[in-house]
Amino acid sequence: MESKKNPKADVSRNGSIYFAVGLALMLFLTYSTLNYKTYDKSDIDIGKLNLDEELDEEIPIIEQVIPPPPPPPPPAAPEVIEVVEDEEEIEETVIESTETDQEEEIVEVEDIEVEEVVEDVEVPFAVIENVPEYPGCERGTNAEKRKCMSDKIAKFVQRKFNTDLAGDLGLTGRQRISVIFKIDKNGNVTGVRSRAPHPRLEKEAARVINMLPKMKPGRQRGKPVIVPYSLPITFQVQD
Repeated sequence: MESKKNPKADVSRNGSIYFAVGLALMLFLTYSTLNYKTYDKSDIDIGKLNLDEELDEEIPIIEQVIPPPPPPPPPAAPEVIEVVEDEEEIEETVIESTETDQEEEIVEVEDIEVEEVVEDVEVPFAVIENVPEYPGCERGTNAEKRKCMSDKIAKFVQRKFNTDLAGDLGLTGRQRISVIFKIDKNGNVTGVRSRAPHPRLEKEAARVINMLPKMKPGRQRGKPVIVPYSLPITFQVQD
């Protein structure tokens, strides 16, 4: 039996191609639908820009400073100058020339005495060349004279100082008094200063030091000088 259909009109032989094309088209439409975005037009301001409002700026008002008026001009000088005649006669002073020539004799100038100014030089007791000599310490070397003087001054103060004064003042324990004085160029004791726990002790120390005998002054390079001397006085007050 002869088939009625035309073999060329058989659609089923291209069915796979049509299926693939349809599937691709559907995938494309699905992808486009998922990625499609919409916007709210009410949020977009499409108003016109007014350039005239931005150019209209407020200019601050600046106070104008008025400079002060110039000072008045000085008064004009008088046109006529009155000349006052000086009736007193002034004697002119004639200055004689002091220049000399070779023929003029020069008068000899008398010798001028120049007074030597002696400065009050102070040399410490520890380094002076010749220490002051306390009475009874005239012999021996410079070191022996220095030791002899220190011992005799210490014994003199020990005999003359009133140690009972500290007990009367209510002081107890070990007492220390620092005394500084100078032996001047004549060998006298001057410039006595003392420091103690009580003013009465300071006065007592100054009284005793001022009683020291006159000494032979110290010498530096053969000239008498002032020698400072410091003396510590210590004693114990019995309770």
